[in-house]
Amino acid sequence: MSLPNSVPADTPVTLPISRSAVVLAVTAVLALAVYYFVGVDQGAVSVFGNDTHLHEFVHDARHFLGFPCH
Repeated sequence: MSLPNSVPADTPVTLPISRSAVVLAVTAVLALAVYYFVGVDQGAVSVFGNDTHLHEFVHDARHFLGFPCH
């Protein structure tokens, strides 16, 4: 005897992803990208090769935030 509102045992239960979880994930990815470009990217070991434009663009911000770069 099954109840009218019950879910059959073989039906998978899915949980909806809340909007705040998506916003949190996107924010975390963007924050890690900004951290990499400001604090880790050194030009010579850049993920973009030997291009130092990004390094020079954030050079003063890097020193202001206390990241060493040379």
